[in-house]
Amino acid sequence: MKPTRPQPGLPSRQQILEFIRDSADPAGKREIARAFGLKGQEKIQLKALLKDMAEEGLIDGKRTAYHRMGGVPKVTVLRVVDVDEGDAIAVPDTWQPDDATPPPRIRLIEKKGRGGALSKGDRVLARTEESNTGWRAYPMKKLAVREEQVLGVVEIDAAGKAWLAPVDRRIRHASPIADLGGAEKGELVLAEPAGRSPRSGVKVTEVLGEPLAPRAFSLIAIHKHGIPHVFSQETLDEAQRAAKLPLSAEHREDLRHLPIVAIDPVDARDHDDAIWAEPDGEGGFRALVVIADVSFYVRPGGEIDREARKRGNSVYFPDRVVPMLPEVLSADVCSLRAGEDRAAMACHMRIDALGKVTDWRFTRARVRIAEVIAYEDAQARIDEGRAETHLTRLWDCWRLLEKAREDRDPLELELPERRVVLDEKGRIAEIALRERLDAHRVVEDFMIAANVAAAKALEAKVAPVVYRVHEPPSREKLIALKDYLSTFGRKLAMGQVITPGLFNRMLKDVADDAEKALIMEAVLRSQTQAYYGPRNAGHFGLALASYAHFTSPIRRYADLLVHRALVDGYQLEQPVPKADLPRTSGLSDRDRDDLGRVTDAISKAERRAMEAERDTIDRYVAAWLSARVGEVFETRITGVQKFGFFATILGLGGDGLVPVSTLGSERFHYDERTQALSGEETGTQYAVGDRLRLRLAEANPLTGALKFELEEGGSAPVEPRGRPLPLKKRGGHMVGKRGRPANIRHKGKGRGKR
Repeated sequence: MKPTRPQPGLPSRQQILEFIRDSADPAGKREIARAFGLKGQEKIQLKALLKDMAEEGLIDGKRTAYHRMGGVPKVTVLRVVDVDEGDAIAVPDTWQPDDATPPPRIRLIEKKGRGGALSKGDRVLARTEESNTGWRAYPMKKLAVREEQVLGVVEIDAAGKAWLAPVDRRIRHASPIADLGGAEKGELVLAEPAGRSPRSGVKVTEVLGEPLAPRAFSLIAIHKHGIPHVFSQETLDEAQRAAKLPLSAEHREDLRHLPIVAIDPVDARDHDDAIWAEPDGEGGFRALVVIADVSFYVRPGGEIDREARKRGNSVYFPDRVVPMLPEVLSADVCSLRAGEDRAAMACHMRIDALGKVTDWRFTRARVRIAEVIAYEDAQARIDEGRAETHLTRLWDCWRLLEKAREDRDPLELELPERRVVLDEKGRIAEIALRERLDAHRVVEDFMIAANVAAAKALEAKVAPVVYRVHEPPSREKLIALKDYLSTFGRKLAMGQVITPGLFNRMLKDVADDAEKALIMEAVLRSQTQAYYGPRNAGHFGLALASYAHFTSPIRRYADLLVHRALVDGYQLEQPVPKADLPRTSGLSDRDRDDLGRVTDAISKAERRAMEAERDTIDRYVAAWLSARVGEVFETRITGVQKFGFFATILGLGGDGLVPVSTLGSERFHYDERTQALSGEETGTQYAVGDRLRLRLAEANPLTGALKFELEEGGSAPVEPRGRPLPLKKRGGHMVGKRGRPANIRHKGKGRGKR
């Protein structure tokens, strides 16, 4: 709001305070003088008045931007200290009115769909405003990393001076340690600035131990990304009370007689879904997808719910899981264990002979899982003809769902996912690509059918829906894909309707496996990022008009919200006999009125988890390779910049840099249009997609960074994008022509995360 123009003449103290308060922009000496029409001698008097007001404790700040004492500048740097109900809570990065006045807590209002989630310790430049409900701010720019706490390793130089070597590869310089806090050389520590100036160094606040010890890599990611990982005692106490809730037979359908099975990874920490099917006598099937009834135990407004909202989802690392819910719920009471009675939300479906889901209903049920089977074991039983009837029926039902899936023609991108296998002591036993079995597809298609049923059921009830949205590729990304495909002599007509099937047909036309992998990655890069939201925009990748996540409420808050909406829509409320727990298990009034608020927050939390999981895998890969420095690997170039190019080891993953300074004595030029490095004398080129043999020069487990170098004597690409390379010799180098690439990185997400 633009303030009313003040009357000319030297203003009073109160007039200055009101102007500073009401000004939409920073109010400094110049703005105050202009507003009151001051000139000449009056400006000198204003300067003295402002100095007096500062000495009297009425205002604070600089000549260019004053604010009232105890207030906050209009534009200032804020530091995030907490995340509450999806909103980041911040305080001024520097605060010194007096020791007795605590800094104001400011709620940061982030624009929807912009950037990643703010985490504890992040610093932002923000525009602030004060209202009757308190302070709030609107971020303008996220500032460079300089967290209140920095994670690093203690190093001691030859002179005996201590330094903190950061584990975040984005921080390029070590910081002097002013206070070791009992830490010793080589230990992983948390530290914070020792003073306002960077020259003050840092002081160690916590010693975490051996940086290369088992479980250290995930700990680094947890601290780096600000992932909440410690439950308050109040949350744990409430979880213990909730775990003792009785399963009322009166309000639950009894499904314990059915041979329902859970098919999960062999190392699964929890089991939140299970399936069953039997023929209906008409060529179709009756099917059940039963999901842990988390909404019965985690009710809106309670301590567990507040913590689950803050976390958004569980985060899975090779050595540990940071659960969304306390362990007594996530790994015990809510987990669908074999042979034990459990509370479940049941999705009953009718699947016709064409694989179409023709009918559905949802109930609260009591189940007793017949068996928890590993994917590999279930597949072996089917392949070897020794599967029980209930298992073969699941496969028979799936073949109908598979037929409907083929008719729908969703996007089919088979991209590798790295799997880290640890031994009993937490050490790396193996890093391999995860095998894709029919058993995975069976479970995935049952889950997709239930997710669609949940979305459509809520739409029919005119109830709020948390959709899983995957929008079609943007025009800009399609143009980039079109340009990239042209380097292979392939076309993408921009005038046609873009469907997942269009991409599938394009990939089927590629005979060469290496070229297909590159185009598949380029298609992936053209896709938008999926998110949660209350507005339905369909799921492009799955070729579905309505899609929600219903099947994993133990590890995803979005699914819990869908369960609560189903409780309301199907009138499945079960009163709690205990007065010390929230009584309702449906949606809260707050979520019903503003579902976009929480879906934005959990979408950001999901991106945070993905980054943390990927960083940790990178560190494990670097640790695995650290014993193989000096070996030569088959690699493919994944990105090119003017300072060098990035390559990944085929069949293993792990991106590493080849600095341009190591490519030889000739000068290399970077072509932004083709994303290639070209030798000035020989014409040697390095472009995305080129396959070549590289020597591993460095592997840093702490940062996850790898560095490669050419084989001794130099190395030109041996296979550009999977095509035979017409080579000719120039000046001792083998050279050939390249085209335009796309820089792609991908980590598979497993079932149910689409």
